[in-house]
This record gives sequence, structure tokens and C-alpha cells, in this order.
Amino acid sequence: MQIHADFSRRALVHAAELSWLASPQPGVERRMLDRIGDEVARATSLVRYAPDSLFPAHSHAGGEEYLVLEGVFQDEKGDHPTGRYVRNPPGSRHTPGSTTGAVIFVKLRQFDPHDQQQIEVDILQAPQQRDPNRAGVSLQMLHADSHELVQIEHWQASQPWQESFPYGAELLMLSGALAEGKEHLRRWSWLRLPAGAQLDARIAAEGAVLWIKRYLAPMQMFNHDH
Repeated sequence: MQIHADFSRRALVHAAELSWLASPQPGVERRMLDRIGDEVARATSLVRYAPDSLFPAHSHAGGEEYLVLEGVFQDEKGDHPTGRYVRNPPGSRHTPGSTTGAVIFVKLRQFDPHDQQQIEVDILQAPQQRDPNRAGVSLQMLHADSHELVQIEHWQASQPWQESFPYGAELLMLSGALAEGKEHLRRWSWLRLPAGAQLDARIAAEGAVLWIKRYLAPMQMFNHDH
């Protein structure tokens, strides 16, 4: 299966408008944003867990990165409520589920094999820092290495946003909205920009909060089969 598999092209999905697709596990459904592969895939998705649903124990050969959007996600490490950002490195293993129901934004099999850092950040509690280079923007750092920079950005109302991305970027709107030309991104809109892309956007009157990953080097399709 291939969905938005050409990373040299811009991809925009208003994920809140997609239908939920059943997974092989009862009570677990997905909205697929990009994907290369079948059940074992390099994938970016929204995943919804019904109350009392559970996915069998499994390992992540290529790592797992997720942000809890709604409800409480759970595994052996405990509860991960709304606003929790987690990175589980390659080789990690868990049994995910939810007793109350949850929706997560998740990226699978996209880690550098040498990235073995376990990260968990509560974005509802983590401090915000003013962006020294952009007025009206505050930041919460989630992860940084030589390949990527991952942050939550809080934008004040009606701010312009012009930026070039030498190696590309990816963002998910968490709240608020922004306009880019004729496109309007709102809650759960997902945008992937290729290397060399430029963004010329304006934040809406209600402001915006978004998750963003900026690539700091040419994107690599790591082989996690071994």
C-alpha cells in the first residue's frame, strides 16, 4: 500500500474529514496520512482506540513517535493522557490500548537506527519559550538531533508566517487555523512539505497551536527490516 508515498511532493490532508478505517484489531481504527507498506509499514496516521480496546504486544523495529490528541492512551509504562508526546526508540516493545478511549497521532518506522532516546513530554504542562526570531510565537521543545527538530508552536492571532524549508517539514494543526493561499488548515489538518518548499501563510484570528517537525538534513528512508 502506498499513500502520499512521493516525498518530493507536497501533501495536505484534512484528517478530521476522513473516514475511520478498521484495523485488524477490533476496536482500533485509523485515518492514514502517509504510508509505505501493508500492516508492517512506514506510516503516519491518526489512530482511534475504542474504550477497552487493546493492541497485542509488539516491538517497533523503526521506532514509534506519537502525540495523544484525545482521551488516555495506555501501555506498560502507564497512562498517557491528552497532550502527551512520546518517542519509543527502535527495538522498544509495548502493549498499547485504552480503557476509556483515545485518539493518537502516530509515526512508525521513521527513526534513525542510532536514535535510542526515550522521550515523554506533557505539552499541557511543559514551559513555553518565546521564539527570539519571530514575534508572537512561543515554543515547546520536544526533540532535536542532527536529522530533525520537533516542537509545539503557539501562534498569536493574525500573524504572518513566511518560511523556507531546505530539507522539508511536516505539521499537524492541534487547534486554531491558518490560511495558505486558497487552503485553510484547521484542527487535525496535516501538511507535509518537500525539500526546498516555501510556506507563505497567515494565522487565523483565533491563533493556532501546531505540532511541527523540521528536517535538518536530507530525509532518509531507513531500512528497519534487520
